[in-house]
Amino acid sequence: MAPHNYYPVTAPSSSSPTPAGVSPSQSPSINHWTTPGPASSDFRSDTITTPTASMLAAIASTTLGDDVFHEDATTNALQSYIAALCGKPAALLVMSGTMGNQVAIRTHLGGPPHAVLCDHRAHILRAEAGGVAALCGAQIEGVVPANGAYLTLEDVKGNAVLGEDVHGCPTRLVEVENTLGGAVMPLAEVRRIGEWARAEGIKTHLDGARLWEAVAAGHGSLAEYAACVDSVQLCFSKGLGAPMGSIIVGDEAFVKRARWIRKSLGGGIRMAGVVSSAARTAVEEQFLGGKLLRTHEQARRLADRWEGLGGVLSVPTETNMVWLDVKKSGVEAEDIVRLAAEKGIKTFGTRIVVHYQISELAMRGMEEVMETVMGNKKAAAGTEGA
Repeated sequence: MAPHNYYPVTAPSSSSPTPAGVSPSQSPSINHWTTPGPASSDFRSDTITTPTASMLAAIASTTLGDDVFHEDATTNALQSYIAALCGKPAALLVMSGTMGNQVAIRTHLGGPPHAVLCDHRAHILRAEAGGVAALCGAQIEGVVPANGAYLTLEDVKGNAVLGEDVHGCPTRLVEVENTLGGAVMPLAEVRRIGEWARAEGIKTHLDGARLWEAVAAGHGSLAEYAACVDSVQLCFSKGLGAPMGSIIVGDEAFVKRARWIRKSLGGGIRMAGVVSSAARTAVEEQFLGGKLLRTHEQARRLADRWEGLGGVLSVPTETNMVWLDVKKSGVEAEDIVRLAAEKGIKTFGTRIVVHYQISELAMRGMEEVMETVMGNKKAAAGTEGA
């Protein structure tokens, strides 16, 4: 979903201190780490989550070794910790999910010709600036799932290029994403695809930026999903709320080569403990602390309210995202955005994302927006029929 430029910059609070040398009119709102701030009423994405005081405390006491030289104890510990959670031998910290996906894909691919097969809505195809083509020299084939929800083995087999016909660009990697748009890809299907790919000598990568959500929803463990594929990317800065960072996991040979690829892309991290300490805190507090499941319940609450008012959903709400079918509901996305903004709430018109820092006040406000927009629709229909 493309972002909408509907939102002005939030004005600084009159009680917020202004950095020296910066006038109040130039200063952005300052986060004091103890409250979510504007994130508490921002439904645009779970990337909006802000770091916490406990993350700041972890950063303040972190080690400051050089990760390029493998010398940062906090980063080494994080990598071992996540690798163990995923049941993989090794892991590598990267600065973003996009970097993690691109490093993993390039690590798996040798020299061209080669192709990557993925869902037609996949992040690596739609939202990574053409990185697979630019950085890997690979053709990318987006596949429309026959079931309309997630890729199946039948989709993959029907679109993979196998054999040695020189006219084709052979499939060397299959990428799956979980969750994708908030929808869960079942563990059994990931396993089927992984087993078939291994038998065919094809590598597999799981973009698990939001895999935490699928696991929190009870669809399998990190280790069970990771066992199905050759590599996984996990993001710390979306629903978990760390300020930055992702990690990729795989076997030792994969991570050794991925470290080299990361360096070639400018991703070598010096005092990496600053990133790793906050990431570890985010995993322990939000994922292991059980906070994600509550966001699923809140998303379901908003979905139920929308449908109860006569609205239609584009897809079922399975985790923390609610997709409104504004066309079938007979309303305008712009009206939803405008009405929300009047209440101090930020959202996209068709996608509502709930994260763990959303307040109850914002939840009630979003419900009121739904009530108003659907009420206006009914009132307009009544006027036209009069």
